[in-house]
Amino acid sequence: MAATGNWVLLSYRLPREPSTPRITVWRKLKRLGVAQLGDGLVALPADARTREHFDWIAEEITELGGTAGVWLAQPAALAQEKALAASMAEARAEEYRSVLADARRAAGGGETERRRALRRLRGELRRIQRRDYFPPPGRTEAEAAVEALHTDRLAEDTA
Repeated sequence: MAATGNWVLLSYRLPREPSTPRITVWRKLKRLGVAQLGDGLVALPADARTREHFDWIAEEITELGGTAGVWLAQPAALAQEKALAASMAEARAEEYRSVLADARRAAGGGETERRRALRRLRGELRRIQRRDYFPPPGRTEAEAAVEALHTDRLAEDTA
């Protein structure tokens, strides 16, 4: 049997009221691309960066009057890990599909629209890539479509 990988877990609780701190924490976790394992339990593949992010968020939760703990763990079964990785990859795949659709729409527009879309979509790709731990097949296609906006602009400039 193949070995499972290491994961870093954040277990946390925040008071229900006021709701703003809970929402703020959840948005930060979402930007990291966490997998929700249960209520108040999220996971990311373990590395120094993800551990540090969870340590910071745990500290913030404690300062907000909540409780938090950071754990290192391994799934008991490889199938669990594969399912978790697949769900994370699918979430990113949906984001890449959205970028691809936006790039295709912008490709039919004028130069100003393409330039604006290129800048915006490059930023969106960077944000997605920071939380893309298990790159799905659509990543390359989305990246190519965004860069084609630049290539189309260059082709117009030389025409």
